[in-house]
Amino acid sequence: MAKPLHAVDYLAKPEKHPPQPVGVVFGDEPFLCKQVILKIRSAVLGLQDGEFSLSEFDGREAVLRDVLEELDTVAMFGDGRRLVVVEDADQFVTQYRSELEDYVGSPSNAGVLVLELKSFPANTRLYKASASANALVVDCSVPTKDTELASWIAAKLIPWLTARAKQTHRVELPQAAAEMLIEMIGPELGLLDQELAKLALAAGDDKKISAELVGQSVGGRRAKTAWLMLDAALDGDTPEAVLQLGRLLASGEEPIGILAQVSFSLRKLAAATRLALQAEAAGHGVQLRSALEQTGIRPFALQKTEQQLKRLGRQHGSKLYGWLLQADLDLKGVSALAPRLILERLIVRLSCKG
Repeated sequence: MAKPLHAVDYLAKPEKHPPQPVGVVFGDEPFLCKQVILKIRSAVLGLQDGEFSLSEFDGREAVLRDVLEELDTVAMFGDGRRLVVVEDADQFVTQYRSELEDYVGSPSNAGVLVLELKSFPANTRLYKASASANALVVDCSVPTKDTELASWIAAKLIPWLTARAKQTHRVELPQAAAEMLIEMIGPELGLLDQELAKLALAAGDDKKISAELVGQSVGGRRAKTAWLMLDAALDGDTPEAVLQLGRLLASGEEPIGILAQVSFSLRKLAAATRLALQAEAAGHGVQLRSALEQTGIRPFALQKTEQQLKRLGRQHGSKLYGWLLQADLDLKGVSALAPRLILERLIVRLSCKG
């Protein structure tokens, strides 16, 4: 069975993956989902009169009969080929799973159906049916495990970011500048693209974004505030951390973006804790600095980060993954708490000495 195509690979060369009668775009990275659907739309409808052949449905309310009727309807304008997109389609798929399984096996020739999903489990019949010549399946997720995330950033995210800078924003982004931007913002593609747009406007006549420019950018100033907030929390200064959080929110920073920035650093502390505990369990000496180096902490930050991790303690360090996951889910609607309170709860946990 063919594996889904990752969105970064699809966006690099969409012409190599033409639209199929059925498209499934799934994952937890909304920016990637949007970009993939835009590329599919362009490939199916082109630019001229394309809007006359596009129908969009809210998956929480859509009725399958209406969707299929749209697929079989020839538009008055354009070339007659239709594109039907069902957004937020998880509930739609659950309700009409067996019918959709049949449709994938024998789709309409008149139109292209695209389902936008948060998740697409590989053990379902629909997933297996979609791994065929009739479907284009694109994975828009970002790895959550640190061992996978680090290699994914190097192999996928940095090349995507440099290509995005050149193709969309018409500027050159060297690898060092790309690495610094990711370090500041975290692997949040929508936020990274926003910063790229600002940096492109600030680039000089050579149309090149340097690492120095990244450090001086507006996004960099916000990232610096996020670092101050995180440092204060890890140093046990809860009032200062909450103050910096308030400044970030007042400047217009989205709570999910703030979490993305601090999560990128905290995952490294969590990974270092795990490495140190594994070494201890194997009977080796616990080399905390070595563990931090392995997780990608830069040399100039090693001493400070080592002190912060020692203060946090092994008990709290081993809980970091769980705390971050809970905060992420809560900000995405699992909790009824206000976003600010969710982030303040995380700050309090980080501030408490383990």
